[in-house]
Amino acid sequence: MELANGTIVQEFVLLGFEVGQQKRYLLLTFFGILYVLTLAENITIITVVFLDAHLARLPMYILLSNFSWLEICYVSTTVPRMLFDLASLRGVISFHACFLQFYIFFSLGTTECFFLSSMALDRYLAICHPLRYPQIMSPNSCYILVTACWLLGFLAYVIPVILISKMSFCGPNVIDHFLCDPGPILSLACPPLATAPIIIQTVMNAVICLGDMFFVVLSYGAVILTLMKTSRQGNQMKSFSTISFHLVVVALFYGPVAGSYVVPVGESETKVIKVITLFYTAVTPFLNPMIYCLRNDQVKDALGRLWRRKAVFLKKRMTV
Repeated sequence: MELANGTIVQEFVLLGFEVGQQKRYLLLTFFGILYVLTLAENITIITVVFLDAHLARLPMYILLSNFSWLEICYVSTTVPRMLFDLASLRGVISFHACFLQFYIFFSLGTTECFFLSSMALDRYLAICHPLRYPQIMSPNSCYILVTACWLLGFLAYVIPVILISKMSFCGPNVIDHFLCDPGPILSLACPPLATAPIIIQTVMNAVICLGDMFFVVLSYGAVILTLMKTSRQGNQMKSFSTISFHLVVVALFYGPVAGSYVVPVGESETKVIKVITLFYTAVTPFLNPMIYCLRNDQVKDALGRLWRRKAVFLKKRMTV
C-alpha cells in the first residue's frame, strides 16, 4: 500500500461535506440532535420490551428490541465520526480505523437485511399460519433466529474487507465521502488488482440485498392475499395497518440503497450518493422506531403500565 512517491498509506482524508463554516455548524447541530433522539427512541423500545413481561415473550417484540439495538450500533458507527469531522474540520482517519468502520458498517447493514426478512417471516407465520405460529416462532426459536441474523451479517463481509485491505493504493489518499465507503476506497486502488474485489462486492450485494428483498416481497405479498380473504373487517384493518408500517420501514431501507446504485454518472453523482447515504445512515434509524411503535397499541399499553408502576413506587417512597 504505497503512494506514488513510495510512502506507505497510514491514513485517509474524508472530505465530508464541502460547505461553508456556517452550514457545517448547522449540519453539526441538526444531526447531533437527530443522533441523540435516535438513541433515546431505540433505548426506550429496548427498555419497554425488557421490563414488560408480556412483550418480552412475544416473538415480534424480541425481534423489534434486537432491531432497535442494531439501529443504535448502526447509527453509532458513522454519525459520531461525521459529527467529529464537522466540528474539527480535519476528517483524517487511520487506515485500520477506516477499514474497521467499513467492515462494521456493512456488516450491520447486512444484519439489518436479515432482520427485515425475519420480521417478514414472523408476520407471514402469524397471519398465514396462526395455528402453527406459537410452535414455530417460540421464544427459543426466535432467539436462535436473532443469533443467526447477527452471525450471518458479520460473517458476510469478512472476505471482501480482507481482500480490499490487502490491495495496493497508489494515491491520492483522499476519500470524497463522510465515511469509509468501498466505492471511493476502490477508486484509490491501483489496477489491475481492483477488479476482483469489485466483482466480489457487487455479487455479494446483489445476492444478499436482492435475495432478502425478494423474500420480504413474497412474504408480505402472501400476507396481503391472506388478509384480503379474511371475513372479519376489524381484524383485517388492524393487520393491514400493522403491515403497512412494516412495509414503510422496508421501503425506507431498500429504497435509498437501491437508489445509490442507479444514480447517473456525472458531476453531481458524488453529492447525490452522499445525500442518499446520509439518509439511510442517520435519518432512517430515527424514523424506524417512530413508524414501528408510534401507533402500536401494545407498546403504548406497556409504556402506560411502566409509568403507573413508577408512579406507585414513587408514591410509596414519598409516604415512607
